[in-house]
Amino acid sequence: MTKTLVTRRGALRTLGAGAGAMAVLPFLSDEGASAFALLQQTKAAPSLKVLSAPQYATLAALAEAIIPADDRSPGAKEARVADYVDLLLSESDTDTRQGWTDGLAALDTEAKARFGAPFVGLTPAQVDTFLTDLSKARPAGGTPPPTPVEAFFANAKDATIYGYYTSEIGIHKELHYKGNSILQEFVGCLTVDGKDCPHCGQKAEA
Repeated sequence: MTKTLVTRRGALRTLGAGAGAMAVLPFLSDEGASAFALLQQTKAAPSLKVLSAPQYATLAALAEAIIPADDRSPGAKEARVADYVDLLLSESDTDTRQGWTDGLAALDTEAKARFGAPFVGLTPAQVDTFLTDLSKARPAGGTPPPTPVEAFFANAKDATIYGYYTSEIGIHKELHYKGNSILQEFVGCLTVDGKDCPHCGQKAEA
């Protein structure tokens, strides 16, 4: 298993700030949200609307590499993040859908050029190396713009975060959300003070 490319706390910061990809991929409609919830509840096989089966497999592997399962909660694959994106794409315009299919193709092309195999055929170590390189921030000022595969990966990370924290797994198993209730006191996460947090279960950051 590759190391987590997006920490749970980092993902929540992105979610709170508003992820850039969501300017391209809006939130699901009520109908789409219901379809996503049903997929999770029934654990039904994918019923793809836009992505092909190979594209879906690539996206599922990419999402799981971004937010893998850990000892706290399942990862993006079990949360059905690839289904979430497919539903979003079904509600998006033609250019957006084409951008995502082109991005998945660019991901495979780059994987083959570097490692001789498509993304789903890479070893965990190769995935880790590949995505870590794609994650490296470019210094500001006078540098070339991100390559198509770098731009796609940035959008894929944002969409994965939104999909994960829209899922039942992300909401209940990761965040332990138990519904609206009146709190006598709001206790913040103690990891900001360098302590293990008994409230959310997070460990202090090294």
